[in-house]
Amino acid sequence: METTVVRKPASFRLRTDLLERLKINAARENRTLNNYVESVLLDIVYHEPNNVTKAAIEEAMSGHNQNKVYSNVDEMFNDILSEE
Repeated sequence: METTVVRKPASFRLRTDLLERLKINAARENRTLNNYVESVLLDIVYHEPNNVTKAAIEEAMSGHNQNKVYSNVDEMFNDILSEE
């Protein structure tokens, strides 16, 4: 079964630093810039979080999260070490 994906040329104006970062990421994965950007966009457009993730996002956005918030890393580690 052969399927053909039709592609249409498009032109975008991107920040220079963003374009350079995209090129670095594409090279790191040994992919073309076009292929890398297309796969990133496909993931963003078609990725649907599962119900557990959606619930966690809603909880975090609601501000009703009961987790302790630390003002710095030292405070967090002192709290963790005092529990042991």
